[in-house]
Amino acid sequence: MRMLRMWDNLAGHKTPELVLWLFRHGIMPLYTPLGGSWLNMAESLQRIVVRRALAGQHPHTPAEIIAWPEATVPGWNRHPTSFVWGGKRAARRVRSRERRHRLGGSGACTRRPLRRKTIVEQWQSTR
Repeated sequence: MRMLRMWDNLAGHKTPELVLWLFRHGIMPLYTPLGGSWLNMAESLQRIVVRRALAGQHPHTPAEIIAWPEATVPGWNRHPTSFVWGGKRAARRVRSRERRHRLGGSGACTRRPLRRKTIVEQWQSTR
C-alpha cells in the first residue's frame, strides 16, 4: 500500500470498479463510520494538509496532486494543529444549561426561576 484514502460512504465510492482500481494503484480506501463524531475533525485535518500542500499553486499532473500532500504531511507531524471539540452547537448547549434553574439539589430544573416567598409572605400565609 502506498496510501490510505479516507472517504465518506457515498455509493460511488464503493463501486467494485473503483475499489479495484484503487487497490491496483496501491490505495486503500477507509470509509468513515456513518455516525462518526470524528468525521468533522478528519475533514478539518484533510483540509489543512491540502491547503498547506497547494498554498496558491496549481498542480498540473496527478503525480503532483499525490506528491505535494505527501511532502506536506511530515511538516504537519512536526507542527500539528491541535483540535478542541466544540463549535456553535456546543456553545448553544452551554448557554441552554446556564439558563436552567436547579431545584433543591435534585436533578430537576426549571426554565424560569421559581419565585421564593419572603419571610413576610410566609408569615402572612400561615395566619
